[in-house]
Amino acid sequence: MTHMEDAPLLTLRSVSKHFGGVQALVDVDLEVRAGEVVALVGDNAAGKSTVARMISGIYQPDGGQIYLDGRAVTIASAQAAFAMGIAAVFQEFALAENLDVTSNIFLGRELSSSGLLDVDRMDDLARSYLAQLNARIPDLRTPLVQLSAGQRQCVAIARTLVSRPRLVVLDEPTASLSVGQTAEVLSYVESLRDMGLGVILISHNLNDVRAVADRIEVLRHGRNNGSFDTATASYEEVLSAITGATRLRSHR
Repeated sequence: MTHMEDAPLLTLRSVSKHFGGVQALVDVDLEVRAGEVVALVGDNAAGKSTVARMISGIYQPDGGQIYLDGRAVTIASAQAAFAMGIAAVFQEFALAENLDVTSNIFLGRELSSSGLLDVDRMDDLARSYLAQLNARIPDLRTPLVQLSAGQRQCVAIARTLVSRPRLVVLDEPTASLSVGQTAEVLSYVESLRDMGLGVILISHNLNDVRAVADRIEVLRHGRNNGSFDTATASYEEVLSAITGATRLRSHR
């Protein structure tokens, strides 16, 4: 299903995080390889978004270590993550509804030539990013407010490609979407994998996860509670790990 290098692109080893007296993550392990979609699943407050924000440089771990290509790294900020080739799309993605597609893709990263915005170059690149995702947004001048929720999610994902990332973190990308729009967004996830990127997919929807993920990692109460190969694990096995009916079962 996927072509992976031997060494993981990203590794979390015994990573912990607390907020005041609340222990959000306890000794969490995670591996993601290039050309692989790893789904991170669990109930509310399982720690999924905390992991995503840590990888994205928004939070810092209190314990444990993060590795990129086997080398220990400190992801001190979102800018540092960006420089390391890590991009993220969170549920509250920061897009401007009044601006068009190209302007949103390059929001805050506009290209200029001779002191003027290089609109033609940005349009060309925007088209190429959308083409890489096999997306269908015919008119780059369309204001975001006129696009469907699925198309907006596409623009948010296309925006990550500006930084030429190696790893993309997607936090609940199909939340509140129709069946058709969900299928559309899941196809973008597959396109990212086909481009050789590592993808972390956070989702509450096990059907979505099973459609595109190579592996499923379950968090429960901030701890690892199961690692599954999507091709061989049943829906019930993964659900049992999420609810706590089983603990730390590995199906690989």
